[in-house]
Amino acid sequence: MPEGQNRGVLLVDLEGTQLTTEEESLLLLESIAGVVLFSRNYQSRGQLISLTSEIRKLRPDILICVDQEGGRVQRFIKGFTRLPPAMAYSQYDQYLQQEIALESGWLMASELLACGVDLCLGPVLDIDHGRTDIVGNRAFGHSHEQVVKLAAAWIDGVHDAGMSVVIKHFPGHGNVDDDSHLSLPVDQRSLELIEQTDLQTFKAMIDRGGVEAVMPAHILFPAIDEAPVGFSSKWLQTILRGRLRYDGLIMSDCLSMEGAAALGGYSERAQAALEAGCDLLIVCDRQGVLDVLNGLEPLKLKGPGPFHLMPGRYPDWEQLVSSSRYQDIQQLLINSAHHC
Repeated sequence: MPEGQNRGVLLVDLEGTQLTTEEESLLLLESIAGVVLFSRNYQSRGQLISLTSEIRKLRPDILICVDQEGGRVQRFIKGFTRLPPAMAYSQYDQYLQQEIALESGWLMASELLACGVDLCLGPVLDIDHGRTDIVGNRAFGHSHEQVVKLAAAWIDGVHDAGMSVVIKHFPGHGNVDDDSHLSLPVDQRSLELIEQTDLQTFKAMIDRGGVEAVMPAHILFPAIDEAPVGFSSKWLQTILRGRLRYDGLIMSDCLSMEGAAALGGYSERAQAALEAGCDLLIVCDRQGVLDVLNGLEPLKLKGPGPFHLMPGRYPDWEQLVSSSRYQDIQQLLINSAHHC
């Protein structure tokens, strides 16, 4: 990401394809750490580059994020490479799986960086236990070994492009039936059982190194704590920071999701997430952002800055697409899709 001493804590959304006057004023506040872009913010690459440039002129240190993992979660489609879902990598020829995952990670990150976007909010490290399609093909596999093998390759590719990663949804979203966008899922498993399965993927990635940020799930594990993971100091401090020895950023999942609503209003959700150990808070609701700004003391919204993220390399789009590496991975994806 661009150099700077960003000390904000809030990641906010935008209404459309260009900044409104209200948004220009909002982004100048010290409490704002960055923006999260969605499909509604995208029309074309040229428009996206204009938008990110406009944002950067206001705040050179701001963090510009998007969900661009591939499959059904890819906000920018027209003009970008259509990326496969994570599960697809395990269906390619076994000798090519890791190579394709790595090169796809590089491709995704390079295209975003060429348009001024700093961070993709991924990868998903959840294990698909086959219960529902909430995680489904967003997962790299059905076992922690498969997830670790392919996610590690994808992360290496993202890093090779100069982009940081956000592993999610700690400690695992694949064993619940409910969607945390719509309700608060409950997982009745014990910590011992979770440590033997889902938590293994997060531990392996943290032990491997190179994890810049972790996003906790809006899931309740009543056998472990009475608070959902993203609002639980036991999960974030005792387990993630303590047992797993993680020392990077902790970024909340969106506080606008119904899985966070049990904590109360937006200011209560933000307060609880910060007290539990979150460094950055995603709030994709304008009134919710205002509630947090009005409800919390400014000192609490200063944030952890400066962020310890990769500095980013922002290639020219035309130079990127004419490079041999870019063209090779395009062909590899086409050929592999025919033989998987």
